[in-house]
Amino acid sequence: MVVDTLRSVTDTALEALVLPSFSRIGPAVRRRLFDWAPIADASGRRIVITGANSGLGRAGAELLVVAGADVVVVARNEARGQAAVDELNALDASGSATLEIGDMSSLESVAALAERLLAGPPIDVLVHNAGALLEERQESVDGIEITLATHVVGPFALTEALRPSLAKGSDPRIITMASGGLYSQGISLSDLQNEKDYTGTKAYARAKRIQLVTSRRWQEILEPQGISIFTMHPGWAATPGVADALPAFDTVMAPLLRTPEEGADTLAWLATEPTSELGNGGFWLDRGRRPEHRLPKTKDADGKLDEIWSRLEELAKTGPIT
Repeated sequence: MVVDTLRSVTDTALEALVLPSFSRIGPAVRRRLFDWAPIADASGRRIVITGANSGLGRAGAELLVVAGADVVVVARNEARGQAAVDELNALDASGSATLEIGDMSSLESVAALAERLLAGPPIDVLVHNAGALLEERQESVDGIEITLATHVVGPFALTEALRPSLAKGSDPRIITMASGGLYSQGISLSDLQNEKDYTGTKAYARAKRIQLVTSRRWQEILEPQGISIFTMHPGWAATPGVADALPAFDTVMAPLLRTPEEGADTLAWLATEPTSELGNGGFWLDRGRRPEHRLPKTKDADGKLDEIWSRLEELAKTGPIT
């Protein structure tokens, strides 16, 4: 009892200080503090990961292939996607990887991807990982701001389309790769598509906040079908996306950045641990539930769920989801 209390106090203090929690210090301390077990056996599990050709998605795919999973790598670019799949299949591992092409910013591409996935075996885990952080505001082929389209609208449409497959899966779940950046932003209903005061980091953080807020509604809808919902963030990890989008941050923080594998550990863990142990819902980092807010200004986002949900149904062209 005393040992457990000391562990909890240490973890809480680490989380409160932000920098040690989000940096490579976090997993280094928590791995020893809680004696993390290896990623559980995932043999026979079909796991779909968007944006899995590089960065956190690629690292998560490798952890899961090594654990025995059959991983579907979803990538926009066929050459880069195939290169990642070839590397994964060359591992000395019992799992395997296959490629599907899908652009999460395009509703047409998402629909085609869903149709192909539905034609295959049941999906046990769907991981929304694809992302975009752009310096200048751009719109998708559907006229939706790219950050919102990629992180929110596309995954929203894909989740709804894949419900029948997930419902047939074994201990099925959906995991969304969010970001600690959401701690800095609420949700602006009057500027949902970031037309008034666009900055890449603000649009990114707002999209991540929307992911977390809407996960609660998905939990309500999907729990009766036995599908669990988890949202997580990877901490500060050294990935090509961070280097390209935030070069100054990448340079200054380089000594403290996590490896992609450290950032993706919780993804692989959430994908393989029994939900009877995990429960359902929550915002996770380093195998533990974390606070959803750090600043009072972000808390009003929780009361905007109904309006956000209606707007997403319109943007994703799904019709009412119940």
